[in-house]
Formats: sequence, structure tokens, C-alpha cells
Amino acid sequence: MNGGTKRPVTSSGEDALLIKAFQRGDKRAFDQLVIRHKDRIFNLCYRFIGDYEEANDSAQEAFVKAYGSLKTFRLESAFSTWLYRIAVNTCKNKLGSSSYRAKRKTVSLDNPGNNEVGALPMEIQNGTPSPLARMEEKERRRLVQTALDALPAEFKMVVALRDIEGLSYEEIAQVTGLNLGTVKSRIARARTDLRNKLRGVL
Repeated sequence: MNGGTKRPVTSSGEDALLIKAFQRGDKRAFDQLVIRHKDRIFNLCYRFIGDYEEANDSAQEAFVKAYGSLKTFRLESAFSTWLYRIAVNTCKNKLGSSSYRAKRKTVSLDNPGNNEVGALPMEIQNGTPSPLARMEEKERRRLVQTALDALPAEFKMVVALRDIEGLSYEEIAQVTGLNLGTVKSRIARARTDLRNKLRGVL
């Protein structure tokens, strides 16, 4: 028996420990959960909504909702899956709100470069890319986001969860409440549409 070693705590295991601490009354544990998941939730909201400020508001709103419900979270699913579900529903409500639709009508479609894609912490850069490489990457992200924005919301949501966030088909079904066949067909349709929109530009 090797009593001197312990199995490493997995990411989901660390979440579970923090959740249990929060449920015992340690409010600081929730701050750690936010730190662990805030970038991915913001990125998901941004990919879904396509607006920096609205995505930031939606991500914050999702965490507020999570805070209010975490006392009753029973660890029957991964915290990240549960949090994605809250974020997706928050974004869907945002997209459906009259105030958001009114704001979108005022955005110029002729100059999409004015959005703040370049300001987003999408991925950690590996090494020190040249200014030209950074500019090319920024343009690539802008083109991808513009193509995503042109998709219907139900297709944008599933392809962002799969191809950007890396969730499995089963996890996406849990997050969205869709059956597995619908998830697969929507992702296939979204990928086809994206390939058509980005053909010749990427």
C-alpha cells in the first residue's frame, strides 16, 4: 500500500470541493469557481451574441444566477455543464429581448471591424507572434465571428459549444435540452453554412 501518494484532484473534483465549501457557508469558494470558469463563459457568450458589452453583461448575469441556485446544486452533473446551461439560456433571453433587438438595429453592418474582437482574451498566445501574425489572427477571428453572427441562433449555439468550447455531443444535449440527433444535425448544418460563408476568405 502506497500511503505517501494521493490521486490528483480532477478539474471537476476541484469544482465539487469548492461547491461543497460554498454550500457549507464559505462564500469565497464561489469566487474561486468564477475565476476558474469566467473566461470560457465569457467566450461562449461572446460567440453566441457577438457583442463585447452584451456578452460581458450576460456572463455576469449567468454567474449571478448560478450564485443564487448553487445552494441546491446536487452534483449530479458537472458544474461546468450546469453553468453552460445557465449561460446559454441567459444569452437566448438576451437575444430575444426587445432592448437588445433595438440596439442591434443601430449597429452598422457595413463596418464590422469596429467590434472589439481583438480585445478579447480568446486564447493564450504561444510565444511572441509577430505584429503581422497578430494582425492576421485578429482578422481571422473577425471573419469567423462575422460568419457565426450570420447563423440562426440555434445553429450558432451548438457549433460554438462543439467547435469552440470543445463539448461532446452528449454534453451539448445536456446543456441545450435537445436530443442527440438534433444536436448532431444542427452542428452538421452549421458547419456546412460556415464553410460556405468562409470559402475563399480563410
